[in-house]
Amino acid sequence: MLTLIALLLALFLLPSPWGVIVVVCAAVVDLIETGAFVWWSRRRRRRTSPSVGAQTVVGRSGVAVGWIGPSGQVRVDGEIWQARSSEAVEAGGAVTVVAVDGLTLDVVPGAREAG
Repeated sequence: MLTLIALLLALFLLPSPWGVIVVVCAAVVDLIETGAFVWWSRRRRRRTSPSVGAQTVVGRSGVAVGWIGPSGQVRVDGEIWQARSSEAVEAGGAVTVVAVDGLTLDVVPGAREAG
């Protein structure tokens, strides 16, 4: 965009030597900006790879929203999921996700340490 403005200035307003200087400077600035934006976008893409899908919650800790025994609801990463457990879990109790079956999480009581 800067190069386009510089070209218009060079054609209509600036005398001969200054028009060329303005166009060259604008082109250099545009190239530097483009290179910086490409570098920044690649840097972020490598650093934060998106995780998608229900399987990404396996191994995460959560909190029981209601009593689970054999089923209820849990909050994992701010989202409320249907859950089932082979052991009773009291409301507010910590759980760990061990499997996903459709939109239902299989959980066990207690939180496992990440490591």
